[in-house]
Amino acid sequence: MENLQEELRKKDIGWNYGRMVIPDKISDGILCNFCQKVAKGGITRLKQHLAGGFKNTKLCPKAPACVKQEMKDHFEEKLAQKTVMDSMPHFDDVFDIEEQGDDIDPHVDPSSRGKRSASTSGNSSMLMPKKPRSLGPINAFFKLDAKNQGGKAPKFNEVQKKLRSDAVQKFARWMYDAGIAFNAVKYDSFKPMIEAIGQYGPEMKPPSYHEVREPLLKEEINHTKLILKQNEEEMAKNGCTLMADGWRDRKGRSLINFLVNTPKGSMFIESVDASSYSHTGEKMFELLDKFVQKVGVNNIVQVVTDSASNNVYAGKKLIDKYPNLYWAPCAAHCLDLMFEDIFKMPDLKRALERAINVNGYIYNRTMLLNMMREFTGQRDLIRPAKTRFATAFLTMRNFQQHKQHLRKMFTSENWSKSKFAKEQTGKQAQKIILMPSFWNSIIYAMKVGGPLLEVLRLVDGRRSLPWVIYTRQWIRLRRK
Repeated sequence: MENLQEELRKKDIGWNYGRMVIPDKISDGILCNFCQKVAKGGITRLKQHLAGGFKNTKLCPKAPACVKQEMKDHFEEKLAQKTVMDSMPHFDDVFDIEEQGDDIDPHVDPSSRGKRSASTSGNSSMLMPKKPRSLGPINAFFKLDAKNQGGKAPKFNEVQKKLRSDAVQKFARWMYDAGIAFNAVKYDSFKPMIEAIGQYGPEMKPPSYHEVREPLLKEEINHTKLILKQNEEEMAKNGCTLMADGWRDRKGRSLINFLVNTPKGSMFIESVDASSYSHTGEKMFELLDKFVQKVGVNNIVQVVTDSASNNVYAGKKLIDKYPNLYWAPCAAHCLDLMFEDIFKMPDLKRALERAINVNGYIYNRTMLLNMMREFTGQRDLIRPAKTRFATAFLTMRNFQQHKQHLRKMFTSENWSKSKFAKEQTGKQAQKIILMPSFWNSIIYAMKVGGPLLEVLRLVDGRRSLPWVIYTRQWIRLRRK
């Protein structure tokens, strides 16, 4: 049953939110996971029940807003695909290369052509004139292969695979030549670009240097201004969250980025160099007050900063001045402080210090670092950084993952014959790796910090957006 449910989930997203009333019998109805209503009519009827707006079923009253939006997007995508397929010509309507003109076969004797035309002239009244048809580009590809190979034309799926393989290889080659980062293919704008090129078809002229530098850039600026305008309209309609994100650059300057977040996304306002007053509560209040007035008091629902003492003071003064506002600490910063407090425990603090000492000892010696990579399969340990969330926990987790590799290295013949085994610091590092209490402390830290790390990933990534929306809705209802 579980295997069948998993196969159904892979085929249709609707199975993520419903299950069959009777196993292996879809006809008996599908049970909604939220309101327990039985939808009869297949998985499509359940998706209509979750999306709403359909006459043949009622909207689920308990489905989350993100699920409703997911179902609506699913139906819109299906409708768009159907529209594209309906607009494409059928294969029977595509004009064949060898059927151009009067369908004259070059291998037929000219004298026989006359006989053929004479024999068919009497039945000309019974023949319907051919409808002019457009030439399809993939039709030429089919005929070309059939002639060259002397056999049947390849199947449509095989042609698609071959064309895609060639296209993605050439695209990857361009990425390598230009030095473009691999994660560029994860951008939201990447897929629409590829689809637009595919819709144009062959012989598309690429954009020139001037087009990219001048007219296309201006169009993109106008497009960005339009998005900002839509965010401003959403901000005036449903309110927004003012966010202050503090960080330090390589020069040690204390910079604060101010952004506003709405259900349509986040919008950057300004970056401020607050090196001279970032740790003063009164100055931080004046800075926050400035941006509250800039965005509009009536447009802001809540203000979010980190939970440093100066920001807590500024948040309280802000609420006293504007009773309609709420101040909230950054969830990610609170979790990071929780990690910091956890590793103040004596046993965990001692284990972390030992892990950092071993990590620094290995990375400060090139030959030892190469030896470690041979045992770990060219994988590295995490190097601690002060500005990274939960670095201590991630460092210890990486040690646990490479426990067997590190123990093998420090007990191997390569280690015993190396000069590092004779050094005092090397002996100390070996003692730590072979110490059972060190690994027991790491296992304890994993049990304590593992759930917190999952929450940190939830609130500090894209998946946190629905929680922000629900928070705004709750605050709005509370005001009423």
